[in-house]
Amino acid sequence: MTITSSPGTEDRTNNSTATATRPAARQMVCLDVDGTLVNHEGHMSPAVKEAARAVLEAGHEIVVSTGRSLGATLPIVELLGIERGYAVCCNGGVTVRLDASLPDGYEVVDRNTFDPAPALRALRHALPTAKYALEDDEGNFLSTERFQDASFGVEATGVTFEEMANATAVRLVVFSTDDTAEDFGEAVRAIGLHGVTYSVGWTAWLDIAAEGISKASGIELVRERLGIGMEHTVAVGDGRNDVEMLQWARRGVAMGQAPDEVKDVADEVADGVDDDGLATVLRSLL
Repeated sequence: MTITSSPGTEDRTNNSTATATRPAARQMVCLDVDGTLVNHEGHMSPAVKEAARAVLEAGHEIVVSTGRSLGATLPIVELLGIERGYAVCCNGGVTVRLDASLPDGYEVVDRNTFDPAPALRALRHALPTAKYALEDDEGNFLSTERFQDASFGVEATGVTFEEMANATAVRLVVFSTDDTAEDFGEAVRAIGLHGVTYSVGWTAWLDIAAEGISKASGIELVRERLGIGMEHTVAVGDGRNDVEMLQWARRGVAMGQAPDEVKDVADEVADGVDDDGLATVLRSLL
């Protein structure tokens, strides 16, 4: 495992010199949002923004790949200055083509849905105090107990548990204030969910998508559309929902604050989000 640290002045000078002679192979750079592009207060540092825009100006493709829903992803796309390209949302549940000339600035090119009822009923039995939110196939969010999060991108509509179970889901979120992330993960694994893909977050937070769907499946679709070879793929993330993406990429980079299980699958470990670890990785592409 390689440790990527912040470069000093000499390193930056050497990188600038190398840029003049390095072949300009177009890279596909897949970036997680929370804990990677922005810190856990939602702030994107000037260094990250500057490095990302330099990568775009160099002709590389930046693909935002996040657990966030579309509405919460688009502001990040705007901050980065991406006018054309792709974004993978809902942990691979929704993939969009970005084009500033379109009426909404994007079009959905892939949406993966599933029946949430079996998972919901199993989870309610195992985690009776948990809260639930669901993104449906029209981009609406339904929630129990006024459950709301910034990652939804829209205001959630309160519904009964049965109304939620009868919906068609793109993404199902489960949150518990009574369990640790570790206890939560053990309870979920004990349930033996079938027909869905799930990942447990930093807190007692669970994201569920359709079976076989992950950030990796979404960015592979994008890679095929862009016609970029696997040898030119880079991915950076910090969460358990980034594991498949880091394994997929030719160069997988875990952020410094990532759990050990995420670092273990990465090719490199960068500095943490509060130390602008992503900016260092991005500058290495220039």
